[in-house]
Amino acid sequence: MPKISAVIITYNEELFIEKCLASLDGIADEIVVVDSFSTDATEEICKKFNVRFIKHEFEGFRDQKNYALKLATHKNILSLDADEALSDKLRESIISIKDKWDYDGYRFNRLNNYCGDWIRHSEWYPDRQLRLFCSDHGKWGELNLHEKFILSNGATIGKLQGDLLHWPFLSLQDHVDKMGRYSVIGAEEFHKAGKKANIFTPYIHFIWGFFRSYIVHKGFLDGRNGYLICSMYAKSTLNKYKKLRQLNRNGAGK
Repeated sequence: MPKISAVIITYNEELFIEKCLASLDGIADEIVVVDSFSTDATEEICKKFNVRFIKHEFEGFRDQKNYALKLATHKNILSLDADEALSDKLRESIISIKDKWDYDGYRFNRLNNYCGDWIRHSEWYPDRQLRLFCSDHGKWGELNLHEKFILSNGATIGKLQGDLLHWPFLSLQDHVDKMGRYSVIGAEEFHKAGKKANIFTPYIHFIWGFFRSYIVHKGFLDGRNGYLICSMYAKSTLNKYKKLRQLNRNGAGK
């Protein structure tokens, strides 16, 4: 039976890490936690479980996850964020393929919880994730904020039933704070990649971002929370491109 290494990166995740680790019982043959020097009870909670706990300076989400992959003993990897947990149905699906691993990677849906409500529309669902894979066939890539595991050319991908449960924000204020940080990181990553923005770019992305998530992807069906999610996404996109334009102008002036 192929063995699975579960790999998790953490920083001050005391509110969710126990739920994440508990969901891996009977699934993972090894759990590797790479922690960015948490100052809360993350390490103490992890020690309640049979995990390898390694401290490592944060290098960005993409690079931190690639570092964590190198520490795994087994090639078959289940990569989770600390604020995620396997649903019962997804656990069953993973157990069912352990004896017959037919693909290089597996995708499954992620179901996001917003302030106590499960969100099933906008661009938050099905929010497909490739999180179960053979590490010999790819690596984490793309921007450090929107990192994805990229399989090599010719690799095969299967689909598993069940949801990966996710608690991305504790409150509206937490959402506001994180979107502010993410817009800065996103602008810096775009600037490093050579992307440009003119005076119209932020507003075009703002309008299209809200229309796509609220109308095309039916965010309105999630009521008030759907409106908040789509509005916050659009505003964060607006700020990201405004900051990118400023970085472009500052760079041009050097």
